[in-house]
Amino acid sequence: MLGMALFAPVALPAGGAGRHLPVIRKREVSDPLIAKDVCSIFVSPLVAAPPLRELKQGTPLKVLRSWQAEDGSFWLYVQVLSVKVDFLNISSGRGWLNA
Repeated sequence: MLGMALFAPVALPAGGAGRHLPVIRKREVSDPLIAKDVCSIFVSPLVAAPPLRELKQGTPLKVLRSWQAEDGSFWLYVQVLSVKVDFLNISSGRGWLNA
């Protein structure tokens, strides 16, 4: 009887049985990254490399590979997933991002 009295309150609404945990979407490897701020992608993973193009905030990116430089900086080789075709201003959809 004592064992039953210990487990019975759990089934009651005040015991917490009615609570639902929030659904949290886990990030999959295939999910794109989103550019948090305005940033640039570069020709190569060097600080002195010229920029290829500027990315707007919210641009979806796919990480193709990563690299850590000798100076400790971390670089991602990314592909821009939303490429707007403009025949007057053709820019590359892939480049290095300093993370």
